[in-house]
Amino acid sequence: MKIVVLVKEVPDTYGDRKLSLETGLANRAASDAVIDEIGERALELALSHVDKNPDAEVVVLSMAPATAQATLRKALAMGAGSAVQVADERLLGADLGLTAEVLAAALQRTGFDLVIAGNLSTDGSGGVIPAMIAELLGVPSATALSDVEINPGKVSGVRSLDGATMAVSATLPAVISITEALPDARLPNFKGIMAAKRKPLETLSLADLSIDAEDHSASRSIVIGLSETAPRAAGLKITDEGNAGERLAEFLIQNRFV
Repeated sequence: MKIVVLVKEVPDTYGDRKLSLETGLANRAASDAVIDEIGERALELALSHVDKNPDAEVVVLSMAPATAQATLRKALAMGAGSAVQVADERLLGADLGLTAEVLAAALQRTGFDLVIAGNLSTDGSGGVIPAMIAELLGVPSATALSDVEINPGKVSGVRSLDGATMAVSATLPAVISITEALPDARLPNFKGIMAAKRKPLETLSLADLSIDAEDHSASRSIVIGLSETAPRAAGLKITDEGNAGERLAEFLIQNRFV
């Protein structure tokens, strides 16, 4: 079985995240770059399957700048067998549609039985890429899974809903996305770090995938306006002088909280 895990390099999840007011894009130089935590959990799911099924293969795939090879090497150090990186300057600021198109094309080129992704990145927070990729590839998808079981020819899992759970399954090949309910990722050990230096890391361009980023026949979006959030105003302070309850009720009604 060939499992491809989608990973994304993002600004440090626990650091400051800022937008460039000139470009409207994330200012990725404002903090350290790391693999998105949900992507690491997706990789852990794949590696846990390989632990029990040594004949399975894990490939990590990322659409990222050329400078992102260090984060992909970390994924290899964690245990992935190989990595594929799509790096092209024309992908700077790519929208969800173009991102899904590029990743789908890379998956077709690489081949897969199962694609595992996180349900929501910490920078873009689109939450739709796995489903869009499945649609482009014409394969079933099972999204936002809080529990996953991988079997020959089939993947199944549980999706949590408000007050209930839903059991879902799909025949392979398929695309799934997981939530933070899945286990934390393992840490790379020294042996893995040294082995990662020798593992294959293929870099692809848009030309390799036969994609024209300038082709507007498909939907493409751009930022047309951007401004900083207004400073937070001081809140209303109510001092009880016998009428605090009435003033609080008036405040809630005026702001449509009740």
